Amino acid sequence: MPEIPVPPAPEEDAAKSPVIDTPIRRQVLVCTHTSCAANGSGAVLEAFRRILADEQLLFHKGNRKGSVSCTHCGSIGFCAIGPAVMVYPDGIWYAHVQPGDVPEIIESHIKGGRPVERLVRKRLG
Repeated sequence: MPEIPVPPAPEEDAAKSPVIDTPIRRQVLVCTHTSCAANGSGAVLEAFRRILADEQLLFHKGNRKGSVSCTHCGSIGFCAIGPAVMVYPDGIWYAHVQPGDVPEIIESHIKGGRPVERLVRKRLG
């Protein structure tokens, strides 16, 4: 049986990947796969990034103290009702999200902990 390599110590990994020791408390994933993209998910992703950055909430190279990670993802099977947005660790899946919905999602859910119910289509957990 082949020997399983021992990974580096967590401290070594933290030195190489600063995201390990950051204050990230939420992750926003915006589907940018074919159908979601056709329905405008690129603009939704840009709206999230712009507003989160303006409010100093977005974690990125220029703001390592940001508490929200925001990235694109592939299809999660929601594309027929996209643009789809997922917020973790809450396990909330939003559908039909438009750029105009983003300020409400940030204010109510990201900052206030209250999902925007009119857009929620799935809850994990």
